[in-house]
Amino acid sequence: MKRALWVLAVLLSHWRRHPLQFATLMIGLIAATALWSGVQALNQQARTSYDRAAAAFGGARTTMLVSPNGGAFPQQLFVDLRRAGWPVSPVLEARVQIEGRSVRLLGIEPVTMPPEASAAAEIGTSGAQAFIAPPGQALISRETLTELGLRDGATPTLGNGRMLPPLKLQPALAPGIIVVDIGIAQTLLAMPDQLTRLLIGKAKGAPRALESVTGEQLNLVQPESETDLERLTDSFHLNLTAFGLLSFFVGLFIVNSAIGLGFEQRLPMLRTLRACGISARQLNTVLIVELVAIALFAGVIGLICGYVIAASLLPDVAASLRGLYGAQIPGQLTLKPEWWIAGLAISVVGALLAATSSLLKAVRLPLLASAQPYAWQQAQQRWLTLQGLASLGVLIIAALVSWFGDSLVAGFVVLAALLFGAALALPVILGVILAAGERSADRPLLTWFWADSRLQLSGLSLALMALLLALAVNVGVGTMVESFSRTFTQWLDGRLSSEIYINAASNDQARELKDWLKQRSDVQAILPGSRADIQLDGAPVEINGLPDHATFRDHWPLLDATSDAWDRVRVGDGALISEQLARRMKLGIGASITVPTPTGPWPLQVVAVYADYGNPKGQLAVNVDALLRHFPDSPQTRMGLRTAPESIAPLIDAIRARFGLDGRNLADQASVKKESLGIFNRTFAVTSALNAFTLGVAGVALLTSLLTLSNSRLPQLAPLWAIGLTRRRLAGIELLKTMCVALITSLLALPLGLLVAWCLIAIVNVKAFGWRLPFHVFPLQLVELLGVALLAALLASLLPILRLLRMQPAELVKVFANER
Repeated sequence: MKRALWVLAVLLSHWRRHPLQFATLMIGLIAATALWSGVQALNQQARTSYDRAAAAFGGARTTMLVSPNGGAFPQQLFVDLRRAGWPVSPVLEARVQIEGRSVRLLGIEPVTMPPEASAAAEIGTSGAQAFIAPPGQALISRETLTELGLRDGATPTLGNGRMLPPLKLQPALAPGIIVVDIGIAQTLLAMPDQLTRLLIGKAKGAPRALESVTGEQLNLVQPESETDLERLTDSFHLNLTAFGLLSFFVGLFIVNSAIGLGFEQRLPMLRTLRACGISARQLNTVLIVELVAIALFAGVIGLICGYVIAASLLPDVAASLRGLYGAQIPGQLTLKPEWWIAGLAISVVGALLAATSSLLKAVRLPLLASAQPYAWQQAQQRWLTLQGLASLGVLIIAALVSWFGDSLVAGFVVLAALLFGAALALPVILGVILAAGERSADRPLLTWFWADSRLQLSGLSLALMALLLALAVNVGVGTMVESFSRTFTQWLDGRLSSEIYINAASNDQARELKDWLKQRSDVQAILPGSRADIQLDGAPVEINGLPDHATFRDHWPLLDATSDAWDRVRVGDGALISEQLARRMKLGIGASITVPTPTGPWPLQVVAVYADYGNPKGQLAVNVDALLRHFPDSPQTRMGLRTAPESIAPLIDAIRARFGLDGRNLADQASVKKESLGIFNRTFAVTSALNAFTLGVAGVALLTSLLTLSNSRLPQLAPLWAIGLTRRRLAGIELLKTMCVALITSLLALPLGLLVAWCLIAIVNVKAFGWRLPFHVFPLQLVELLGVALLAALLASLLPILRLLRMQPAELVKVFANER
């Protein structure tokens, strides 16, 4: 043990003498750990919020009984089931308007609520007696309380004019929900003796058969391991995870280069230790202990940085999830101990993974030969053939998964296999290109230029792989985002065709608004709207009610339609369906679909398919009057106004002064577009940051690789200097070689990036969202990224080049006296 400690002290002394190398190693580990752990912290926070919402008061994680048509049913069924031995608990749920905001109102019965529904714990903290006894309590989360602009103890009025019981803050409650006693809920919603579902607890005995009690009035719904919200947001989190993992591996390239540089410089030290009697096994063991200690130290700092990154990005992520999916994510970051442990583990595993190649080469090569770059190059050559075969195999796997796979995970597998296969193929392709250049050279110096570039390839291959991956991902994601941005902007112009949008606080206010607006000469048209939520084929679907007006006929973004589509919609038996619903349910023009409604099944025929970007749910668009006939309780508070551009501001001011509507309930077209584009930009803010980071990390990896090679380059450069080449010319040749391989790598990365963009648009987006974007190529963007990549390579080359320019002739002369 004492010998091992002395060996460890000797090895650590290298980092004390080379603080820049140690800083580079730490930066690589900290950056890799921070980005990965930060992304996982964001995902964990979101998942925790989903679980909280799913479990609260009988969500999707609880067995329940519901009406076949999704509507309300008589309370007498609850009584009959309890008498038959069924441990059921009644729930009444509906959406209500408070302060112009839509929230879920849940009525529960705490005495019979099953413990696994988590309601007992929630009510227990405030007291069941205070919750039930008049005037009762309305439990509300801190997030919802803040969003509504209310305080604990307030008694707000619903959109129908009825007053809620005093609000009671319940921090553990999921956002977007207000919970009251079921009797109070029935009064507030004007639904006496009505329920919307029955939660089922654990039965002590064997209850009677369900059909014998309720007949076909109720359906049994088993709990789900994954909620609708989790399914909808899977693509978002998988996207974050993929880019976090990519950033982690690119960060490991820095670690690999730093460890390789330290290993190269410590070879004399390792030879001395071996000569003093230290076995290869003990030496490698101490090297591993050293790496683990450094990784743990860097991992702690990386976790702190990851927490800061997650906390800074959480508002944007929460806004994106709320805007795109309606997910309510709290703004405060809370992490479990497992996150800290996993972060340290990933740091250690990453360090050992990055050091594997150096350790294996040291074991397999003779110790004295390890100091010679040509020996490293010869050892590398025999692996190039195997690496090329491995690359071919991985690319074949990508093609097979692309052909036979039919899921979001399969899409990301294709993407990962494509990038991994291309990275493995890069050294082989570069070797072939450089060998061709060597064969075509007709001058000795030019022949040496290409041959020496091949010699350097083994040391630069990982850094060049990092550059290839970073640039390809930047090209791919940049092309996808730019294509999405252009398409999204055009789509918004079609969907947001009214000049003013209003969401009244109640149906009564909406009617008053319409009567007042009809009397104004500056209002060209009033376009009422409504919506309802249903379940089709086990997934949530929105039904959007549209009025029969030329605004929609002229601007609605139809992808395919019959000639009489809008006439069929006006009659009430035709429906427009979103592209994602058409793909998910495999519906085409002319297909029939039956919509469950409170008034009975509603048969519709698909007459058109339209684009609905940014909405993960399927959507139906029908005539608004037909919608209200089948869903009479749907809110009628939304409307759009057509007016002349010069009348927008005066009309908004008049509506605000007359009805007291604020910015949440009254907005012009420009403001709505600005908010929508803001959500779009926040959605890609995280991936853009990760893209920039990966490209920067690739530049640092190239720098450390060049520093690793700089010391071992002297035996190749000194003879050229000795025969008359100046240091300035040698520096220029070295810079030209680096820029040459960087340019070849960057040029190879451009088509790879376009292929990545195609995979994202044609495979990942389609599986994740159900819609496909048009594919566009942006030449200026490609030129800009190519310039950025070459600039990164130039900056990475400057320090080794400056060192060569400033090198004293005595250093070059010493090469000829060296044992090498």
